Amino acid sequence: MKLLLISALFGIAASAFAPAYPEQSNRPQASFEKNARIIALDSDVKEDSFRYNYETENGIKAEEQGREADGIEAQGGYQYTGDDGQVYSVSYAAGQGGFQPQGAHLPTAPPTPEAILKALEQNARDEAAGIIDDGQYNPGKYGDAPGFAPQPQYNARAQASAGFRQPYKF
Repeated sequence: MKLLLISALFGIAASAFAPAYPEQSNRPQASFEKNARIIALDSDVKEDSFRYNYETENGIKAEEQGREADGIEAQGGYQYTGDDGQVYSVSYAAGQGGFQPQGAHLPTAPPTPEAILKALEQNARDEAAGIIDDGQYNPGKYGDAPGFAPQPQYNARAQASAGFRQPYKF
């Protein structure tokens, strides 16, 4: 009991000297974002479509409109001020093709290698000529056509009965 009491008192004393949690973010924009008010807001939601836009006092702006079309198709954009003071802007479309953002600061995919482009062209020529490889096994393609001698199968039981294992002698 004394050990429990001493441990509890030691824990309380140690916590008194522990520093308080610091501000969660050291980013320059964090102080502006923490208490930013909405200065403009407009939205319209209907049964098969929607649109909205808003702006906050720290410079964030967003807008989107969409409609129901075998799922939801939408397009829109947003902008914000980065920690470097630069205004970043993104426009996008979203739907069956996925989310497709565009912005000057977004990375782009590298060009397709020449070997891949040639292979795709060859695949298209083959398909147009009726040559289709659907990935299924074709015995004639690999020498398993009629008249081809199959490889013998390994059979452990047959080997054991053929005398490879000798019985114990007492």
